[in-house]
Amino acid sequence: MSTNGKEVSFTSLDASNEKITAAKMPYKSYRPRSVSTCSTDSCSSASLSEDDTPVRSRKQLNSSGFSDFCIKDIRLKDFGRREIDFAEQEMPGLLSLRKKMIDDKPLRGAKIVGCTSITAPTAVLIETLASLGAELRWCACNIYSTQNEVAAALAEAGFPIFAWRGESVDDFWWCIEKCFESKNWKPNMILDDGGDATNYCQAKCPSVFKNLIGIVEESTTGIHRLYKLLKAEKLLVPAININNCVTKTKFDNRYSCRESVIVSLKKCTDLMFGAKQVVLCGYGEVGKGCCQSLKGLGCIVYVTEIDPICALQACMDGFKVVKLNEVIRLVDIVITATGNKNVIVREHMDKMKSGCIVCCMSYCHNEIDVAALHTPELKWEKVRSQVDHIRWPDGKTMILLAGGHHVNYTCSSIPSFVTSITAATQVLALVELFNAPIGRYKSDVYLLPKKMDEHVASLHLATFDAHLTELSEEQAKYMGLPKNGPFKPNYYRY
Repeated sequence: MSTNGKEVSFTSLDASNEKITAAKMPYKSYRPRSVSTCSTDSCSSASLSEDDTPVRSRKQLNSSGFSDFCIKDIRLKDFGRREIDFAEQEMPGLLSLRKKMIDDKPLRGAKIVGCTSITAPTAVLIETLASLGAELRWCACNIYSTQNEVAAALAEAGFPIFAWRGESVDDFWWCIEKCFESKNWKPNMILDDGGDATNYCQAKCPSVFKNLIGIVEESTTGIHRLYKLLKAEKLLVPAININNCVTKTKFDNRYSCRESVIVSLKKCTDLMFGAKQVVLCGYGEVGKGCCQSLKGLGCIVYVTEIDPICALQACMDGFKVVKLNEVIRLVDIVITATGNKNVIVREHMDKMKSGCIVCCMSYCHNEIDVAALHTPELKWEKVRSQVDHIRWPDGKTMILLAGGHHVNYTCSSIPSFVTSITAATQVLALVELFNAPIGRYKSDVYLLPKKMDEHVASLHLATFDAHLTELSEEQAKYMGLPKNGPFKPNYYRY
């Protein structure tokens, strides 16, 4: 793995195989997920009367009188429960892990603040953590990454959820605050996606931060932030880097984005991809997945890169590596996937041809300098949910998706199967940190071992009726490998 983290010594987690019990609901009223995740901000409430009261000002209760939550509309709970049940069918690895651990309750006593997208697959993760004994408070990592009906189903089940689709920036930070600051609640772990909850805790709740058992982070942006804290000697607790686990970076970053970039663009624009010219900024795992699917649909794809190794990979994969200014006047679509800031600035946008589509596939919210577009001479027109036309004085139009935010969180959904892989890794990381002997982990950023990646992968192979070949004793000895793995050294790059 290409990080400077240290490897975790993974604690064995044996448990019984008791059958999981989960409430199931009839599917005859099932509404396609594509409707709820893209077409409108809260389409599942289309048949319900709208409440114009600001969300934070509403008095909210579930059917049991529970009120420690803030969501869009509790009436969406039945829609949300069906979404969650549907997602479970595509998450075999996570459910298998839940089944193995549920009797031991390895997270009993853990008080976890979660800051991730709140979608149906995430709800399965939340319910898994609770079934393993954890107490939870949860908010969204992105102002557009919440399915309102799923948040309603979780609130109905008694989870403190603070999130709704289309939050303001002020709402976003208020929701994070509500997860940390509550009566008789002192979190001891953070599960983060992007580092916002970690940064909030470090800045606003220093006494909580220094007493955390650990942090689990799943995004490239969040890992960058952790290493910044570490370099500044402000990281006071151990953290586990999920982003660079093979099961995250290869499957979530590449295979998931390979599908979701197409779904996002299709849903927002009804675009025909054949012969379209696309420039993809960044050829990491996300960029590789995006380029693969765009090329497969007949696009002419250009790549921009700062890293000569990634650039060479792009060349060998058949893509032209360019500087952005060399193609910006020609392309039909601009996609960023770098994790950096100001990748697309006003100078680039002024040069784009009319009708150019611009979007971001990374967590970083400032890859596209959207603030530079809020000037008197440019006119904004919202043409559908998450699609804005920005018009120049000469009549040129740029099409901006998701306001420059993470387009596949906002305009699509992350496949449940891929989320199962990442979520299983997150569960094991939380269990490891929580149960590790005092002193095993210092204030540093750690990686999980190959053995655990292999375990997570094996949990998902049964779905494909895949049968692994087994090494003989002679073969294992010849290769110098344990017969049952791990099968690759830590320096191996998949």
